[in-house]
Parts: sequence; structure tokens; C-alpha cells
Amino acid sequence: MKLLEQTIIEKGIILPGNVLQVKNFLSEMVDPKLLEKMADEWYKLFSNVKVDKVVTIESSGIALALFVAKKFGCELVVVRKGDSLKNNAYCASVFSNTKDKDYTISVDKSFLKEDENVLIIDDILANGSLCDALISIIKYAKANVSGIGFAIEKAFLDGGKRLRDNGYNVQSLAIIKNLDYNNKCIDFI
Repeated sequence: MKLLEQTIIEKGIILPGNVLQVKNFLSEMVDPKLLEKMADEWYKLFSNVKVDKVVTIESSGIALALFVAKKFGCELVVVRKGDSLKNNAYCASVFSNTKDKDYTISVDKSFLKEDENVLIIDDILANGSLCDALISIIKYAKANVSGIGFAIEKAFLDGGKRLRDNGYNVQSLAIIKNLDYNNKCIDFI
């Protein structure tokens, strides 16, 4: 999606360790016009699948996923970081490469129903461990993964390839081939 790529070039901040900061247009300060156009694009890309719910993780994916849920006319389920609902929740463990630690994610069991068709939407795909945990939660609920959408995919890491090799319909709107911190350069596929 050219508009998203241009926004990444203009507003994205490359940090050491192949980290792309998107807080000034996608996560902390949000551009609603951009998010609406992204939701329109995912609506086209996933028009051939049934979507009963959209799922995302708190907090950076919420605004984006809300636009997508509205477009599909369904509810948004926000999976929480932490296990405060442990007794009445589906939980999964995630390793964060960015923070170099394990943490738990959870969602109230009443929010996902057996045989529902779930579309996962999130901001950035790197190695895919968070997405794996979201998939686990959906499977615990005996629901189905209809598709997976990411705003930005880091193709130089293996997350997208692995998810696609496992049979998931992954649609990323901007796929980054290379991030160069020293030269402040971003190359897209």
C-alpha cells in the first residue's frame, strides 16, 4: 500500500536493532484517515472469507483493529497483556524479542466462541511469536483463523514466511525488505 509506505518513510523512526517506531502515526498518535484507508484495503483483501470477530493485542493494535472491525461490521476483541483473568480466560505465553522477556496474554473465555471466524489484525510482524500466541488462544476457543493482517511486515525476519508456510492467509500492507539504521533507509518489497 503506497500511502502506508510513504507515511513510514516520512514519519517512521528507525532505531538500533532493526526496530521501526511508528508511534507518531499508528500507535500513540493515530492518523484516522490512514487507518480508514488501511481498513478498506484489508476489507478487499479478506472479502472472500467470513469474519465474525476481529482480534488484536493491547495496545498498539487497538485503533487499527477497530477500524477493521467497523468495516466488517463485527466486534473487536482485545487480548490483554498479563494473566489477571487467568481462571476465566484463554492464556498463552509470548517471548518478546524487543523487551527480551516472556509474558502472558489472555482474553476472557466469553469473548471467543467455538466455530467463530476470527481475523487477526496487528501493527507489526517481526518473528511472529505474538501472532503464534494469538493463534493459540483462538484455537483454545475452538474458533477459526480467517486471516491475519499486519500494517507492516519485516520480511528480513521469518515471521511472515513461517505463518504463510503454516497455511495462514497473511496480508501485510507494507513489507519491509531492509531497515538501515546507519543510513536511515527503508526498502520495501
